[in-house]
Amino acid sequence: MTQPLIKTQTLSGFRDFLPAEMMAREALVATARDVYRSYGFSPIDTPALEYSEVLTGKSGEESEKQLYRFTTKGGRDVALRFDLTVPFARFAAQHIGQIGTPFRRYHIATVWRGERPQRGRYREFMQCDFDTIGTDSHLADIETLLVIHDLFGRLGFERFTIRVNHRQLLNGLLETLGLADKSTAVLRALDKLPKIGREGVQRELIEGVGAIDATADRLLEFAAISGTPGEVLAQVESLLDGNGRGLDGIALLRQLFDCVATAGVPADRVALDVSIARGLDYYTGTIYETFLDDLPGIGSVCSGGRYDNLAGLFTKQPLPGVGASLGLDRLLAAMEELGRLGASATPADVLVVLFDESRAGDYFRMARELRADGVATEVYPQARALKKQLQYADRKGFRFALIAGSDEFAQGVWQLKDLANGEQRQVGSEELSSSIRDRLSEGRS
Repeated sequence: MTQPLIKTQTLSGFRDFLPAEMMAREALVATARDVYRSYGFSPIDTPALEYSEVLTGKSGEESEKQLYRFTTKGGRDVALRFDLTVPFARFAAQHIGQIGTPFRRYHIATVWRGERPQRGRYREFMQCDFDTIGTDSHLADIETLLVIHDLFGRLGFERFTIRVNHRQLLNGLLETLGLADKSTAVLRALDKLPKIGREGVQRELIEGVGAIDATADRLLEFAAISGTPGEVLAQVESLLDGNGRGLDGIALLRQLFDCVATAGVPADRVALDVSIARGLDYYTGTIYETFLDDLPGIGSVCSGGRYDNLAGLFTKQPLPGVGASLGLDRLLAAMEELGRLGASATPADVLVVLFDESRAGDYFRMARELRADGVATEVYPQARALKKQLQYADRKGFRFALIAGSDEFAQGVWQLKDLANGEQRQVGSEELSSSIRDRLSEGRS
């Protein structure tokens, strides 16, 4: 009896990556890794599975609802990590004696959240995190912003805005309004402003938090303050009524904006947005969200902040930290919409066309020489019509085709075809590698 074929499908919120998509993904990862390493951040890794108590201790109610959680055969309660920050807090507490402080790490890995899939948001996705732990210095917060800025510059973006806020401003306002004991619920509601709008948040503040109409209005008026950082801080200061916590936040933000301006960050790339709350419970200080000016509707593509108490779940040693995470898959979705992804489905620049299988050794020899000189090269695996091999090269996105038959071998030359413009010229075997590298350099400059 013939076994029925299994239907080919992927789970909702999960996906396959074809070569062109995977190459774009790997390129972003490589850029993020280079930027993080240039600042001295070291790589780490942690298990995909953690004990559930590790992930639920400080993640917040919303994140707990999204956990992929189950019991193993041995009865252990475990869950897939939903981000890389909480596992890092566990990691730091467990290994602090070996790594010392301050410790700077980057971690690029897959995480899982059982949330509703939507544009740029999946249930399985990759995060590219960097953090500094073991210091409460505000300079680490400022440097976090500099890393985000340099990362997007290296990714080729000119029009992006890093929106900054500080939890002390929000907490100070809540104290003046008598809502300090409901800060978590209020911050979660404010964090939904981009999704459900002012009326939706107002309804949640009144019905869910228990704020009176006037208090909800004051919170929303606060969140709507806009202008230059100096103008916003002046308005906020007048609303805080001398609250010490809020005034501390104002001082720290003034230092941040002064410092990044002196460091050379363009003023139009950094904004103070007091509506940003960041829904996760563990943030305590500076918070960041990064938006692409040409596609703001896709949401923040790099977010983070300071979390002074997160490692307190695992150790009595104070381990304050700050960091951010690049949302790789959301950024890729944005780049695709903006037409910024390449179409190439091969990492090789050159295809060696194979005419005569009896000369396979010569084709392989030239391919090896090119690779030794840093030119990624593929040899077509069988002798087929030139037209079919060139069609294959076009479809895969090679930059050059390298062609040689009996006449070329007799003369010690190759036909080098530029697949971008159709130009073809004859090049001697000894000059071939340098000629290809020169032309590749011209195309990438």
